[in-house]
Amino acid sequence: MTYQKKIGKSGEQIAAQYLADKGYQVIEQNYHAAYGEIDLIALDEDTVVFVEVKTRTSETFGLPEESITPTKMARLQNTALMWMQAHPDAPDDWRIDVIALQVDRQSNSVDLEHFIGADL
Repeated sequence: MTYQKKIGKSGEQIAAQYLADKGYQVIEQNYHAAYGEIDLIALDEDTVVFVEVKTRTSETFGLPEESITPTKMARLQNTALMWMQAHPDAPDDWRIDVIALQVDRQSNSVDLEHFIGADL
């Protein structure tokens, strides 16, 4: 596994724990469909939440949330719709959230920002 993949997986684990601590129920990880992948799928009461997790170890390429382009958001929306169609018993309400993680490897600290109903 590449270093970037390890950082990404670590970020997803941190995000999943954060959501669980906030009362969300994580129901699926790394859902793949024709349009792409969704990192985490969770329930926030009666709302299905599709979560894109972006993890960075430096600001060389900008903040994590800045990597969500309109094209990426459209792919997330299409993938979310495919999941909703495949799960007719799921609640009708849904949204896309983004969790941005900035990891400082020297201090081993993590700065987490949760964008609810992301419209970046």
